[in-house]
Amino acid sequence: MRISPGRRKPGSRQPFSVSRLTALAFAGIILLGMLLLMLPGASRNGRSAGVMTSLFTSVSAVCVTGLVVADTWVQWSGFGQTVILLLIEIGGLGFMSAAFLAYFSLRRKISIQQQMIMAESIGAVSMRDVVQRQKRLLLRAFCVEGAGALILTLRFAAEYPLPLALRLGVFHAVSAFCNAGFDILGFRAPGAGMMTFRGDPVVCLTLCALIILGGLGFLVWDEVLGERRASRWSVYTRLVLIATGALLLAGTVFTCVLEWNNPGTLGPLPWPEKLLAAFFQSVTLRTAGFATVDQGLLTPAGKAFSMFLMLIGGSSGSTAGGLKTVTFVVLLVFLWNRIRGHRTVNVFHRTISDDHVLNAIVIFILMISIAFFGATVICATSSVDLADGLYEAVSAIGTVGLSSAGTARLSLPAHLLLMLMMYFGRVGVLTISVGFLRKKPAGEKYRYAGMDLLIG
Repeated sequence: MRISPGRRKPGSRQPFSVSRLTALAFAGIILLGMLLLMLPGASRNGRSAGVMTSLFTSVSAVCVTGLVVADTWVQWSGFGQTVILLLIEIGGLGFMSAAFLAYFSLRRKISIQQQMIMAESIGAVSMRDVVQRQKRLLLRAFCVEGAGALILTLRFAAEYPLPLALRLGVFHAVSAFCNAGFDILGFRAPGAGMMTFRGDPVVCLTLCALIILGGLGFLVWDEVLGERRASRWSVYTRLVLIATGALLLAGTVFTCVLEWNNPGTLGPLPWPEKLLAAFFQSVTLRTAGFATVDQGLLTPAGKAFSMFLMLIGGSSGSTAGGLKTVTFVVLLVFLWNRIRGHRTVNVFHRTISDDHVLNAIVIFILMISIAFFGATVICATSSVDLADGLYEAVSAIGTVGLSSAGTARLSLPAHLLLMLMMYFGRVGVLTISVGFLRKKPAGEKYRYAGMDLLIG
């Protein structure tokens, strides 16, 4: 989407790309977060964390990934954790949500350009009622986060003083809803994260509900809550809900099959906890980043299947990253129709345009290529095998945040590459999918003569 004032005069400046503005805004927020985290007061020991640790943490928070080079509780003070929480909220809900709150509180008029940026940040295909949609988005998001924070606070209050329980409840509710995967449970066991609560149904199921709701997409929320009759839902909404349910079920079943007797993951657990851990793994792989089982001890088949789910991710216009559920469905339907010899791609008695299919293929090939390139660099510069290097790369490009090798163990070049991959996974795919791929193709002035090729 581009801001276009109509016919431009010769020599006038080209209108600024909204997608480019989105990318620059995210970069600016990352740099601001880095500067705040570099302050001595942001670290628990009172000394500056340094440029690399602060930058990596800021990138991971704004890109709602969750990969860390230092335990969030051990490294960061209350101020530092608050900065991280704000970065997660801005990165998850979109920087325009924060800007909208500022404009709304100051009662400033929102320009057409700002409305277009809002539409793009929430994945809207039109500007109709975008301001009202933004209000509903923020209100519903805060309500869901508040409900999750209340449940978690009540649960944590059974073990910890109320101030700490409230802090834990709010932080993890926001982190889960925004699909960020940051935790502040290092005081229990540094680096253990949610594994200390893997048998707790209240904590696990609350986090799962927040992750799923955050990953559905705000436009799906709008339609489901606005139109109760499923028959009137759009094809997009139906595809999102069906794909999400199918992936959650498949993830749970395959995790159970592949890890049931693995002594490093589900093996030692009683069967109710095995089912809970398998379901949580299926949910968190959809770009959330929390872990109730050790990702490094997964079977080779379990790691391969986990990477498959991480690549798919959540839905468009949501807090989740990845290829996106509907993009994956479009690819599957396209392959199925091609195998059967059909030239058109049809879903729910509707035809998917060739442009949409090609866009899905482009994004898929791009993500796969970047993931394998990243894995190659990680393996070449760090002492990890290909499986762990690829797991780390897919986790970064899908903004998941799970690690099987331990991100802190990787080399400086690997950390630099992971930051670029996290940024692209959150911002690059967003700007390509709703910016570049929305543009009308330029008219072709000529074509070369056709030719026949042997394919396959």
